[in-house]
Amino acid sequence: MKEEEVILVNENDEQIGTMPKMEAHEKAELHRAFSVFVLNDSGEIMLQQRAAHKYHSPLLWTNTCCSHQRVGESNIEAGKRRLREEMGFSTELKELFSFIYKAPFDNGLTEHELDHVMIGYANEAPHINTDEVGDWKWMKPETIKKDIEDNPRDYTVWFKIIFEKFYQYLLDNIRLNENKG
Repeated sequence: MKEEEVILVNENDEQIGTMPKMEAHEKAELHRAFSVFVLNDSGEIMLQQRAAHKYHSPLLWTNTCCSHQRVGESNIEAGKRRLREEMGFSTELKELFSFIYKAPFDNGLTEHELDHVMIGYANEAPHINTDEVGDWKWMKPETIKKDIEDNPRDYTVWFKIIFEKFYQYLLDNIRLNENKG
């Protein structure tokens, strides 16, 4: 089986090549990625716990799903594909924002990603793929924020970075929606 490739990009998200995923993480090359947050009608976020056998960040909690786009695949198509593969369900997704981050892991690999953050909505329990996901739960954003402060080692490096931006997005939009009334 051929190793999955990631799309190398410049800071303007323009594709400049491809590279095997492990090599890109070993060399800390900037590449395209996405992160999906699914919320329910109660405003809770579906979190996943990474499977125990993952090569990095095993058993840590993170957003609903995340991965890398494939060549020729839109951000939304990639998010929907991975949501089905990891969590076993589909929902409409909307892209919110993108940003670049760089986060080293304890194992010598580095995430250097231009991350496209997406939101979707669902209320049903997922049908997790146990090759990818160890467990899942719903949590209120405020509870996640507090738990990250109290137990930072329980969460993936990238989730802690992305969640701050996503939490601010939720606060800004809640304020905007309240001011429209």
